[in-house]
Amino acid sequence: MGKLLTLLLSAVFIFSLLTPALAKTTWNANSVWPPKNHHSIGLEIFAKKVKAITKGDLDIIVNSGGALGYKGPELLKVVRDGLVPISDMLISGVADDEKLLQIVTLPFLVRNFDELQILINISRPYFDKVTQKWGQKILYIAPWPGAGLWTKKEVKTLADLKGLKTRTYDKNGAQVMEAVGATPLALPFSEVSTSLKAGVIDSVITSSPTAVDAKFWEVLKYYEPLNITIATNMVTINQKAFDKLPKAQQNALVKAGKEMEKSMWAGVKKWDKDMVADCNKNGIKTVAPSKKLIADLEKITANIRADWLKGAPTDAQKIYAEFTKRVKR
Repeated sequence: MGKLLTLLLSAVFIFSLLTPALAKTTWNANSVWPPKNHHSIGLEIFAKKVKAITKGDLDIIVNSGGALGYKGPELLKVVRDGLVPISDMLISGVADDEKLLQIVTLPFLVRNFDELQILINISRPYFDKVTQKWGQKILYIAPWPGAGLWTKKEVKTLADLKGLKTRTYDKNGAQVMEAVGATPLALPFSEVSTSLKAGVIDSVITSSPTAVDAKFWEVLKYYEPLNITIATNMVTINQKAFDKLPKAQQNALVKAGKEMEKSMWAGVKKWDKDMVADCNKNGIKTVAPSKKLIADLEKITANIRADWLKGAPTDAQKIYAEFTKRVKR
């Protein structure tokens, strides 16, 4: 009996030498935003959380500033095709591929962060269904500060908007500028600074962090916080890559995602305030919009929302109806 036990133990030892230990998984994660941008920082924190929870078994390397070479509008395809397992993406930036996602781009639909939270909570099950169709899973959704207008000349009335050459980042933003008599130009973030300096554009629709990233104060003078839209990012993971992970690592990704979503929403107001203060310190003047200007803009963009709704998918119409019911509009 002792001899048999010795033989068995020897066999186990030899087998352990021949069998490789479970390898640590190392993944790349993609962010198009600069390293100091709040969303890139958030992705870094997310990666650290996952590494800590998994005791280093899942190590996510964040590549920010578009270092992997992928552009915003292609990111649904990039994650679907497994070119990178995890990516942060602007929801409006990939909305040309899925009309339902355009709900977050409707001008003057959402008027503050509380309303945005309501919209995202209603939309989340539908967004999950859309991203599943694209072979991926949402880990967390996080907001940007509201999209305002950054200009060379001061804007106080609807008439002041006429003739502007404005960088926009989605179709509905372009329609807003067309409606007020401005000329919209769809440009990726990487081309904004050079286009401003070359005079191709004289104004930009974007949020305060982007203004800081691009150092708008080198060219522009005024900021009108119109809250045309309030954009959101989502971080997604390739579903096949997720499914191959051990259950403990899957749980770690989900847990870290929930924690990041909570903290990113909690910090967005301070983030916006800090970024605007940075712009002011560097010479940009904030011009608070009058109630009349906001009312005029809401009125002139009503057709944009109505026209989109007519051709929207059924699920998008459900989201819209539930949202307007909840906010009593």
